[in-house]
Amino acid sequence: METIKTPKIDNVGLLERYSSRRNAVGALYLTATHLIYVDHDNKRETWILHSHISSVTKLPLTPQGSPLQVRTKTFLSMTFVIPKERDAHDLFISLSQLCQPTSIEDLYSFRYNMGSEDLPREAGWALFDLQLEFERMGVPNESWTMTSLNKDYEICDTYPRYLYVPATAQTAVLLGSSRFRSRGRLPVLTYLHSTKAALCRCSQPLSGFSARCVEDESLLVCIQKVNPNTAQLVVVDTRPKINAMANRAAGKGYESEANYENTRFHFAGIDNIHVMRSSLTRLLETCELKTPAMAAFLNGVESSGWLRHIKSILDAAVFIAKTLEDGSSVLVHCSDGWDRTAQVCGLSQILLDPYYRTIHGFQALIAKEWLSFGHKFTDRCGHISIDPKEVSPVFTQWLECVWNLIQQFPSVFQFNDRLLLCIHDHVHSCQFGTFVGNCQKDRIDLRLEEKTYSLWGYIANHMNEFLNPLYKPDTNVGFIQPNLAPQTFKFWREMYCRWETGLHPRESLTDLMVASKDHINSLDDHIRLLQKRIKLTEEKFATHPNSNGENNTEESVEDNRLTYKKNLLDEMNMKVQRKIEYDPLMVTSFANKSSDGLSLLSSDYHDKTEDIMALAKLSDELNSVALEWKSVRGVKECPCSTPLDVSTRKSHCWSCGEIYCARCLDKSASLPGHISQKQSPVCRECYRVLIKSASVESPE
Repeated sequence: METIKTPKIDNVGLLERYSSRRNAVGALYLTATHLIYVDHDNKRETWILHSHISSVTKLPLTPQGSPLQVRTKTFLSMTFVIPKERDAHDLFISLSQLCQPTSIEDLYSFRYNMGSEDLPREAGWALFDLQLEFERMGVPNESWTMTSLNKDYEICDTYPRYLYVPATAQTAVLLGSSRFRSRGRLPVLTYLHSTKAALCRCSQPLSGFSARCVEDESLLVCIQKVNPNTAQLVVVDTRPKINAMANRAAGKGYESEANYENTRFHFAGIDNIHVMRSSLTRLLETCELKTPAMAAFLNGVESSGWLRHIKSILDAAVFIAKTLEDGSSVLVHCSDGWDRTAQVCGLSQILLDPYYRTIHGFQALIAKEWLSFGHKFTDRCGHISIDPKEVSPVFTQWLECVWNLIQQFPSVFQFNDRLLLCIHDHVHSCQFGTFVGNCQKDRIDLRLEEKTYSLWGYIANHMNEFLNPLYKPDTNVGFIQPNLAPQTFKFWREMYCRWETGLHPRESLTDLMVASKDHINSLDDHIRLLQKRIKLTEEKFATHPNSNGENNTEESVEDNRLTYKKNLLDEMNMKVQRKIEYDPLMVTSFANKSSDGLSLLSSDYHDKTEDIMALAKLSDELNSVALEWKSVRGVKECPCSTPLDVSTRKSHCWSCGEIYCARCLDKSASLPGHISQKQSPVCRECYRVLIKSASVESPE
């Protein structure tokens, strides 16, 4: 990709939809990776990644200039008014070329460098292994085995290398079934439930109006027989039945009930990618109404059909989960088995398995169902210049289904909705190589593990941002069954109206809870250290000779405990208030003057130098932990002048308690006042103080 000469356009207006103030005026910059708008008056910077841009539209000329509307895949919409029409045209051409490169190797991930993150390139790539995930389920076993027939992607280039099939299925049966299924995607195991019922996935059969395949029928019989609960197999076709019938004219279609014995068929009625794309377009048009009114908004959401589609996906997932819970095996497919199949298989496993409701398990589920089994991320997300009809919000829908489950079961998910937004944004950003390519083979051919960073490594480095403060692991067991009544489905405002700051409260309730939990954890850690210090000091006093030359007994310590603690704490507080800090010269001075009867603490302390050092250590411990954190209410900007709105995580420095943006709070250090000595997020100023101070060890 050629280097771009960075242009700058001054006096660019920004049209505000929900603001009564005058339109902002600032400068617009175009770099090799971002479009940047800088509004100096309002201290605001807006960075738009080129790969996030979904469309650039030239609007009719106005007396102020030429408007240019930029929409992104994260549902940000900005209209810039550029004074000169020539500048607007040049910017339009440049953005149209930059947002969708022609070659996949021109994507941002191949040039991105973590910089200040200090994360090695290989971090996260080896975090998930398909074979280890199946071992967690107890596979291989006497019923299911791993086959290496697809080791070189000869049977199906969109499947993973190693497939799990019934142990009784012969090689000829597998090969014959793959030839009978669209794209060679034969029925294989994707999840083995604790009831020994199997969840399998595949693509539609090439049956046409009358064709049949003995090998394919034999493979389904093998799947039936390895289930010890029942001989019946449930085949879920996620398409509307009329669509499946229409595919017969093209030589495809669905299984004939006459040819597959002990098989029950179920059509889920989930619409295709083209319907979903049109539905999202209508939903976004509703969100961008120029004169929003309640009736118009509600009618727009209803007419878009978006929530109806979300419900249909969850309906199918609940049906599959119930069937597996009841002990029957399920085979799922759509047309090619990489869109609707991934949606319902992934959701049903979340409903059944508590592991997939943890952060690590959720990532493993995405790696298995979406990445390993070949969802076409490059095509569906429009990473490069392709046929626009291939683009569809399939993965966005799935994330919204998970979000609806979190709304109904807030205590069974270890992660919050910020993780869903992070994954959604980086699926489209191409900042990481995790979601580049259409299948596992593509990613190996592109050598992504060598050339790009993994999103999973980034998430592991920012785990605290994604933890759900309401999570209760003790209650997170077994099958969860959501309420599928239409009135329970909500509009995901934080996704589709995230950037309309006037529509949101000043702070997120989740952020408030996360901040409170972090503050409590910090104070608990600090309290445990102080309790340890007090215990050690008590033991020291208990073994110290008294004025009569006799040791204090255990009984005398107990009798004077309250008086002793009060005097000790009063003395410590007095010294801390005087700001006595450790200094080698100070230690020497006190040591030399000890012969004259000068002492810092009571006469019971026999080593004056050790006492001063201990007091200095205590001062460091007390001063390193913030007892009070600044409230997030009313905080509108970081000390660096970066605006903090509802879409921005308001993070606290654990050492000083102030609030910072992510760019300023990029350091972590062990606080002397924490007994655990775990790394805690701190601001840059506190980080400099902490690394300059002497290392302090926790009491043993």
